[in-house]
Amino acid sequence: MTTPRISYAHLLATPNPKHVESLLRFFENGRAQRGTGGFGVEIEHLPVHNSDDTAVSYYEPNGIEALLNRLRPYYDESKEYWENGHLVGLAREGVSVSLEPGGQVETSLGILRKPGDLNALYAKFRRETDPILEEFGWRFVNYGYQPKSSFADIPVNPKDRYDAMTAYLGRVGQFGPCMMRCSASTQVSIDYVDEHDAIAKLRIGTAIGPILAWFFRNSPYFEGETNTWPLLRQRMWDYLDFQRTNVIPGLFDPRFGWEDYAVDVLSTPLMFADLTHTPEVVETGASGKALHRPAFYENAGDVYPDRELNPYEINHIISTHFNDVRLKNFIELRHWDSLPVERAERLTEIVASLLYVPENRERLESYFDGLREEDVFEAKANIQAHGRDARPYGQPWDFWHAFLGAEGLLADEPGDPKHPDVFQA
Repeated sequence: MTTPRISYAHLLATPNPKHVESLLRFFENGRAQRGTGGFGVEIEHLPVHNSDDTAVSYYEPNGIEALLNRLRPYYDESKEYWENGHLVGLAREGVSVSLEPGGQVETSLGILRKPGDLNALYAKFRRETDPILEEFGWRFVNYGYQPKSSFADIPVNPKDRYDAMTAYLGRVGQFGPCMMRCSASTQVSIDYVDEHDAIAKLRIGTAIGPILAWFFRNSPYFEGETNTWPLLRQRMWDYLDFQRTNVIPGLFDPRFGWEDYAVDVLSTPLMFADLTHTPEVVETGASGKALHRPAFYENAGDVYPDRELNPYEINHIISTHFNDVRLKNFIELRHWDSLPVERAERLTEIVASLLYVPENRERLESYFDGLREEDVFEAKANIQAHGRDARPYGQPWDFWHAFLGAEGLLADEPGDPKHPDVFQA
């Protein structure tokens, strides 16, 4: 495997002050607009053929493109997303449907006022989708990784950005193509009220993320074989690209704040540049490939003009980072396996209980007071090395089961290939 040379001068460069200020204002506006108490939930689905459980591609007859076109009447025509003449996204109030690189179908639901709202929105999506899937002869699987197909068997969908991602992630780290083409997740987003609240939630979410990932693990297969990694998707992300994954650098330093996070994301090479909403470039009539070009050694200051960044540019810059927990104008808890909606709802309930209920939040902050980055790294390594016998942060699974209020999870093993729910959506 060939690894591209990285210019660390970019990592040491001082970001454009106007760009830093743009991100700080973006974070501040998230606080002002959203308040606290809401949720967003994203569930990614793996499309597989009923006949042999292999992956369904975007381009095949009655494939993913055909599905999106059949779903168009249910969505807002003004919110359709097209690239290179192909439909790649749909949206309406409360629901959006988008594609990951290997054709994984992501459903984003929210803003939800309580976890129980998830099921009603999701059920409507499935009532519209499932009859089409039955007609086409394939279905959605909620697993963290494709059950039969290898990454090498799955073409990327027609988004221009994925060509640049393939070129970069195919040469960096260990699992780039696997993550892009075969993996699927559940993500939960929450609100914050101010900078202090946001940083505290980032820290708690980062600390408990691997533990909840164990309770909700759901990746029985990897590359067509039985998966041997206790937390497969966590392993893939941690070894994807050290510049932009794992724990946010400096997060557990008591002095860490929004500006530190902004400097980190603005100083790291972008991987690819999205200039589709950069007027100075769009007005030149640049092609789609030029608007989505590789930026392997260029950070935001090299790519974007010397002015305040607009919200689209900011979202793109942040989206090139894949930390365990990510700050946008909300907080995004990432890297959990794709889950059936009932378990996704239970995960959301636990997140709500831990981060929105003051006494639970205070209990977690007290317990993890003084936690360091290396403690989180050690906890992850402990789980990967010992699985059921792991003791993350020095405590057994029984302790975490009670401490996090994860009732009913230890007896349920959806990640076991022998589990009766295998292949059920």
